[in-house]
Amino acid sequence: MKEVIIYTDGACSGNPGPGGWGTILDYKGRQKELSGGERQTTNNRMELTAVIEGLKALREKCIVTVITDSKYVSDGINLGWARSWKANNWRKKDKKPALNPELWDELLSLIDNHVVTVKWIKGHAGHPENERCDKLAVAQSQKFQ
Repeated sequence: MKEVIIYTDGACSGNPGPGGWGTILDYKGRQKELSGGERQTTNNRMELTAVIEGLKALREKCIVTVITDSKYVSDGINLGWARSWKANNWRKKDKKPALNPELWDELLSLIDNHVVTVKWIKGHAGHPENERCDKLAVAQSQKFQ
C-alpha cells in the first residue's frame, strides 16, 4: 500500500462564522493542496472537513498518517470518542448529543477504508505544512467576509 501523509487545519473567523479548511497530501515528497470553506460554520467543523477531504482525495487504500493541530479531531479518533458516540446513537457519556455527527460518521467511514494513524502537533509552532494549511484555511474563510 502507498504511504501518504495528510496535513490538515481548519480556521473560523468567529465561532460560528466564516470558515475555511486546508489540506496537504504528501506522497513520496510530492504534495497536493486542497482547500475550501463555508459562509457559516465552526472551527471544529472545518478541522473535521479538512481531514475528510484529504481522505476523500485518495483513490485507493493507503497507509495514512494524518497530522492535525486539532485535539478535537485527534482525541475523537485516538481516544475512541467518535466510535463510542456512534455506538451510543451520537450521544456522549453525559447523554448530551455529540456535535457534528454527520461529519464524524463520514470520517469514521473513510478511516475504515484505509490504515490511518492520527498524530497531534502544536499549532502555530512553525511546522511548515501546518502553517501552510493554516494559510489555505484562513484564505478560504476570508472569501466569505
